[in-house]
Amino acid sequence: MHTPKRIELSPEQIEALLQRLSNRSLEDEDYSIIEGMVETIIFLSQALEEKNISIKRLLQMVFGIKTESSKKVVPKSKDEKVNKDFGSKESSDLSPDPADDDKGQKEGEDDPRPQRKGHGRNGAHTYSGAERAYVSHQTLKSGDFCPSCLKGKVYRMKTPKVVVRVVGKAPIQAKVWEFEKLRCNLCGEVFIAEEPEGVGENKYDETCGAIISLLKYGSGFPFYRLDGFQEILGIPLPASTQWDIVEGCADSIYPVFEELIRQAAQGDIIHNDDTIMKILALMKSDKEKGEDGKEKDSSRSGTFTTGILSIKEERKIALFFTGRNHAGENLKDVLQKRQSGLDPPIQMCDALSRNLPEGLKTIVANCLSHARRKFTELIAFFPDECLHLIEVLAKVYHHDEIAKEQNMSPEERLKFHQDKSGPLMVELKVWLQEQIDEKKVEPNSSIGKAILYMLKHWPKLTLFLRIPKAPLDNNLCEQILKIAILNRKNAMFYKTEHGAYIGDLFMSLYHTCRLNQVNPFEYITALQKYTKHLFKNPHLWMPWNYKSTISSIHP
Repeated sequence: MHTPKRIELSPEQIEALLQRLSNRSLEDEDYSIIEGMVETIIFLSQALEEKNISIKRLLQMVFGIKTESSKKVVPKSKDEKVNKDFGSKESSDLSPDPADDDKGQKEGEDDPRPQRKGHGRNGAHTYSGAERAYVSHQTLKSGDFCPSCLKGKVYRMKTPKVVVRVVGKAPIQAKVWEFEKLRCNLCGEVFIAEEPEGVGENKYDETCGAIISLLKYGSGFPFYRLDGFQEILGIPLPASTQWDIVEGCADSIYPVFEELIRQAAQGDIIHNDDTIMKILALMKSDKEKGEDGKEKDSSRSGTFTTGILSIKEERKIALFFTGRNHAGENLKDVLQKRQSGLDPPIQMCDALSRNLPEGLKTIVANCLSHARRKFTELIAFFPDECLHLIEVLAKVYHHDEIAKEQNMSPEERLKFHQDKSGPLMVELKVWLQEQIDEKKVEPNSSIGKAILYMLKHWPKLTLFLRIPKAPLDNNLCEQILKIAILNRKNAMFYKTEHGAYIGDLFMSLYHTCRLNQVNPFEYITALQKYTKHLFKNPHLWMPWNYKSTISSIHP
């Protein structure tokens, strides 16, 4: 938007201008005044439009954005067209054929269509963490004569009858042992019952540290909230005690975190991003610098949590780092542990310069979803332009989904994208350039800035068309950062940098387990039980190999 030239008119001059307009007797100077009025109206309209967009972005920052899928951001009248054009799986859900509802289904029969994911029913096989009990038949055993026909013999079936019973308990359980004491009434000698096997030596065993850390750093359940919850259920566990337990747990397993960092540095693809975080100790030091009468230190005052997701073949490692450093600086610290001789990794991030590891070489890819988001925010104001871009990118993402479903190799995926998505992206770039060159949009407007952003970063946004394995977006990293954001919403802050380190450690272990389908509770419990072995060879105690290591210790 260009600021219009200011024209000063008195009320008498305005009244005279209106009179000349009504008499159709305009003077030469009147045309410049009217032109200024038109420019002012356009300027104010664009300013109002920018204000509405800014308010929408602010609301999304405060309350979060649920989804950016085409089904949610595209107007309903146009959503069906988008899905039909690129053959999305969603198209059948958005525009069902009424005739299909009657096929293979008669009145009164159950709907033959498969249940939608998330319907709430889970088979017995999904209860992998449940205690299992096998009940033998009370009167028969395999090989006995059939009591019904008295001729045949009964044999055990491969599939038993299965019954699931779910019970509720407090997150932290306790058992109080009372040992009988006997005292001689003559000599006064006291005799105490011996402790049975299984009592243990410590008041809080390894499972306490595992479950508390997972509740706090895996589910965003603050210490003070668990404190009140446990107290009302009759098993008190003060917040200060919880911290002591978690800190002690971290002290016994931290070499695993350092080994995860080392192995993450060897990844082929590395995603990184960060989000803001508060550390009270650092905020206090900043405040003291400003109130002592001296010039405030010009060093960085912000604090952040960086999320790094490293992918090596099919293995994924999630890392978190909280402190003064930005994502690029934390990534640099990780990559300095990379073995010499390895090719530079593919780095996926958004286009902020602070995401790049200064002085280290990576093959940078920018997030296509991030670029698309700039258009989804504007679809209410520029529906035609935004819809066109969303349609094209929807087809590209559909091609990537096909590559995943068919389990294509990186080279096959690259060739598939070059054949199917390449022409689409070429046409999209031409269209974007036309909007600017032919002045179809104002470069300084919101839609113009979104277009220029894509054109400026086009080579990095389209790296998936030139290099195998290059991802389309940084969504995986944004997903793991949600747990850090959840902790920020619930606990608000870390008190110290040491507390932030503890949080980073457990969040890294939790998410790495989750990404590799490993039970984090069992894993963290096992690490504490075998802490002496862990300190000697931490590389043998990764989520994907710790069970085999335990088997070698107890053959």
